[in-house]
Amino acid sequence: MKRKHKRLSFVLVALVLLAGAVGLMLVAFEEKIVFFYGPSDVLEKAPPADKRLRVGGLVEKGSIEKTAGSTVVAFRITDINATVPVTYDGILPDLFREGQGVVTEGYYRNGVFEADEVLAKHDENYMPPEVADALKKSGQWQHMKDQLEESGQIEKKKK
Repeated sequence: MKRKHKRLSFVLVALVLLAGAVGLMLVAFEEKIVFFYGPSDVLEKAPPADKRLRVGGLVEKGSIEKTAGSTVVAFRITDINATVPVTYDGILPDLFREGQGVVTEGYYRNGVFEADEVLAKHDENYMPPEVADALKKSGQWQHMKDQLEESGQIEKKKK
């Protein structure tokens, strides 16, 4: 074999090994990836029941129902266009309340999102970026912002 052919075969073997390593990494990461959905996306696409995902939006006013003598809480997340019912068994974050941005992580089964983690905003005007993007995508961002300002849930920006 000529020297040039040895070098070429070495490069080809290296590329095949590199492609194999990248393929294995992608397969491993695919199991750990958690996709973000807004309520409209969840109702449109109906993700598989075994797929872990994040659902974010605003906690709908008047929707929080706590089970007496239990840590189970039911509430609804909305992006104005759609609403997804959520159940959560655990202690909610201190900043969790109606009308605030929230991101939940868990599984969507039988028309109910079963959350095993709830993340709430961390200051008065913060909204999780995914939630803001979902509201902007649905065309409800400015409308929602105006509604929240009118209801006193967020402060109006001073000019």
